[in-house]
Amino acid sequence: MSKADILAELPKLSAEDRAEIQIKLDELAGGGWLDAGELTDEEKRLIESRLDQCDRNPSAFVPWAEAKCRIQANLKK
Repeated sequence: MSKADILAELPKLSAEDRAEIQIKLDELAGGGWLDAGELTDEEKRLIESRLDQCDRNPSAFVPWAEAKCRIQANLKK
């Protein structure tokens, strides 16, 4: 089976089958997430800083539901 044949068949697979294939591809690529999903200290500090900013000035931020709607609207354009 050629690469083109494989790519043509992927959309026909179930989501579960595609997920299984993705796991296998990740394994072949070297283990997927190398950090096991853990945040670095710098990433943790950034999140804490953003949360502090939100607490100090909540009007500068929008709720997730509103942000999600904006993102989805932009994707439809």
